[in-house]
Amino acid sequence: MGLSSMGGAATAGDVAVTAPFTSAISEFVSGLRFEQIPAEVVERIQLLILDALGCGLFGSRLPWAKILHDTLGRLDTTASVEVWGSEMRLSAPNAALVNGTQVQGFELDDVHRQGILHVGAVSLPPLLAVCALQPGMPGSRFLTSAVAGYEIGPRVGMCMGQEHITQGWHPGATVGVFSAASAASAALGLSAEQTVHALGIAGTQACGLMAAQYGAMVKRMHAGRSAQSGLYAALLAQAGFTGIRDVFESRYGGFCTTFSASQDKFELSALSAGLGDTFETMRISLKFYSCVASSHTSLDAIRILQARHPFTAAEVERVTVRGSRATADHVGWPYRPEGLTSAQLNLPFCIATLLLEGDVFVKQFDDAAVADPGRIALAGRVLVVEDPSITAKGPAHRHEIELEVILADGTRLAGRVVSPRGSESNFATEAQVVDKFHVLADDVLGRERAVRLREAVLGLADLADVTPLLRLLRRAP
Repeated sequence: MGLSSMGGAATAGDVAVTAPFTSAISEFVSGLRFEQIPAEVVERIQLLILDALGCGLFGSRLPWAKILHDTLGRLDTTASVEVWGSEMRLSAPNAALVNGTQVQGFELDDVHRQGILHVGAVSLPPLLAVCALQPGMPGSRFLTSAVAGYEIGPRVGMCMGQEHITQGWHPGATVGVFSAASAASAALGLSAEQTVHALGIAGTQACGLMAAQYGAMVKRMHAGRSAQSGLYAALLAQAGFTGIRDVFESRYGGFCTTFSASQDKFELSALSAGLGDTFETMRISLKFYSCVASSHTSLDAIRILQARHPFTAAEVERVTVRGSRATADHVGWPYRPEGLTSAQLNLPFCIATLLLEGDVFVKQFDDAAVADPGRIALAGRVLVVEDPSITAKGPAHRHEIELEVILADGTRLAGRVVSPRGSESNFATEAQVVDKFHVLADDVLGRERAVRLREAVLGLADLADVTPLLRLLRRAP
């Protein structure tokens, strides 16, 4: 792992030598063409886009989104880019901020598990902002730009490894800027040289603290800030503004060294390994629970055990979840009723919700749920601990768990789940993605408008101009 022999600041003539990984990413982003993208990747990313837009539309009605609407609406009168699910328009950077926040607004959106990144929330808002600024983009170019964003962010996450989140950084706010900058750079048609600067501008804007998970609304905004920062980065690079040329390789103050506080706790080769041949887009998972991804395997395990041996919440004496260190640190803390964020990011509370309510989706979380005495009491009977043998398996098994339920009559039930439904190894069908989209979007847009949007997204490859799609994202007056 680590830096090999790279160092120092590069000049225009030697950037490919002194910053080979930054250079490889930039060349991929600027050089990617629709014809190079396998058909299965095109099909998959259309489903991923549909899912992200549904999440963003649902998020438009949430309290944190409303505060952003009201605050930015008073400060920003540019009115050039749509705020999804509303009648508002804001400047491109502020629209990216709000739309990214909405996509990540209720723990419903996609996740690349190995890269620990919600990719759509950081990639699509800046891309759609570029489409509004430069009307007439064909669907094939839109999809190509989306793939650029969906490919790069996860690779940066894999480079940093799971220690990045266990150290307290939130990857959506740190790693996410690179997805955002890549998607926007590709959409703007930046050269490889300009993209180097876009990545360098994006990387120096990266920041986000995982303590936000304990109840703060700002956790929802981390993706929005990444989307905004990536858009700024690409637009500034287009205008000739320069950034850190060796943003990944620099020994002092580079992204990898600084955010790992080391010279070797990262893997630079992950940035470009298989780039253009192996598509990380195919490893992005979808969520069918409205909670943090680290909890999904445990919830699936409860369902499986109940199917084998039916039991109710009242019969549960104790639940023990054994998982990776990242799972224990991220979601295994003692629950405190400090808002919906803390409820959705706490595994014991989510297990209690499933046992008492029968599901963990949007209808199970409201303000009253946060302090529900029954859920809190049951959550107190759930213990989450690290299993070093799972941690040792590495990031690919970060969500693997072994779950044990002890019932009041002494019955012991146990099961192991490696990856949840919706994951890359158990990906959803088109029908499942469409059903989820309509649950999230119909109340915001109306059924007829939501159907038109769905058809436009699933037909993006053949769309001559994505501008009508942007209009469909607005709530009808």
